[in-house]
Amino acid sequence: MTLDERRSRLRDAREALSGFSEVLHQASGPELAELLGLVDEVSSSAGAVRAEVTLEAVQRGEVCGGEVQAWLREHAPSLRQSGAAPLAAVTNRVAAETTGPGGGPGARDADSATGIVWEAVVSGGIEARTATAVLREVERLTPRLVDEAVPTVTHGLVGLAHQWGPALMRRLRPKLLAQYGQHGVVDDLQERLVAAARLSSPHVESGDLTEYQLWMTPEQAAVLEAAIGPMSAPQPNDETGERDLRPAGQRRVEALADVCRRSSALDAAGQGSDGAAGSPATVHVTIDLRDLEQRTGAAEVLGSTATGTLIAPETLRRIACDAELVPHVLGTDGEDLDLGRVHRLFTPAQRRRLWRRDGGCTFPGCTAPAAWTRAHHVVHWADGGDTGIDNAALLCQRHHSTVHSRRLRATVARAPDDSGRYVVWDLTDGSYDRHLEERSGIRRARGQPTGSRYPEMPTEMLSSNWPLLPRSRRYPAPTPVPGEA
Repeated sequence: MTLDERRSRLRDAREALSGFSEVLHQASGPELAELLGLVDEVSSSAGAVRAEVTLEAVQRGEVCGGEVQAWLREHAPSLRQSGAAPLAAVTNRVAAETTGPGGGPGARDADSATGIVWEAVVSGGIEARTATAVLREVERLTPRLVDEAVPTVTHGLVGLAHQWGPALMRRLRPKLLAQYGQHGVVDDLQERLVAAARLSSPHVESGDLTEYQLWMTPEQAAVLEAAIGPMSAPQPNDETGERDLRPAGQRRVEALADVCRRSSALDAAGQGSDGAAGSPATVHVTIDLRDLEQRTGAAEVLGSTATGTLIAPETLRRIACDAELVPHVLGTDGEDLDLGRVHRLFTPAQRRRLWRRDGGCTFPGCTAPAAWTRAHHVVHWADGGDTGIDNAALLCQRHHSTVHSRRLRATVARAPDDSGRYVVWDLTDGSYDRHLEERSGIRRARGQPTGSRYPEMPTEMLSSNWPLLPRSRRYPAPTPVPGEA
């Protein structure tokens, strides 16, 4: 079909759409739905052609740079209300990346983020405003992704934006980084969240209600939800048949207050707690065995209102020292290999003995008393360390995080040294990993490459409230990991 023939048909389409309201009364209910679908297809196709026409004008030099938006506002009046700026931005970016050696149009890289997004625009899958949002998100993620995963992630974001718009992309970011990110990126990101987490001072509102504002890390949120989730469920009276009519917000705040009361009722050595087996505040997480061993990917919280929250592997190792957390370790095919055991936690009797032995935080220079500390597995529980006095050291919360983030090793002696210390720390960064190498002969230092783990984006990532990506688009097969079948 020639250009003149296409121009003629566009005029016919414009004529067909003009005055449509005058005949709509003739349509039945099903016909109205059919008409809406047809008009939507025409509108989508028209938007795609508008983008192609704009790119052609930019590549020819008819208009360029900052003039594109004004050119669109002049010749496409419907974009004056909104839409001119994102379309100008997308076409300028595509033109800049496809300029040939002589300044004219060049070959377009179909596998680049811009090429993938532009293909979605000209096929009518997404419009220009959504395209700019996808490109911004890809730019944020790219420095943290493995290079070969960028096309896969871009296709996934385009599919998500096509079905649900761009607003949900930020919520998918942690899962994308856990699946396709560089080694340790989730740990690094969640470590930076610690400084931003905070609880405001109380502010008394009218009616004597007190307002707090709370920002929490994924780890803190998972612990909070595990504690108050079961306690905030409706509690009808089975004997009298009375229903629990409290609003959800009221039940949650009362559960939080009850947790605080129970905590303050425990004695300093933790008496009254039965550990993970008897606690309603146990956090359950699932993680692949390979991710647990190599500190890759992330663990996912199960069985509470925090379900789906991702916990970085190094954070998981830290809270596994002395927290009521049950890890469900999965094999390569997703089968349960191990369910975390209660004896992972130090008993109250062991903690009392550590109080007497260590006296307080064992980190050099720290004066935190024993009541402010927790029992740390010197050889991490996830690395096979047992829950015994000879593998334990008291650390305050601050230095517990320091020991895990800097990967520090301690030596525990049965008798005190000349300074009265039973626990001596090697403060050289990475000393723990070097100790593991000496124990097992296996290189486990942070940053060790483990081969490609980046297949096509799994539909499970979009399970529950997330839409499934179309299966018609296939992504390159992953590069086999050495040593794997």
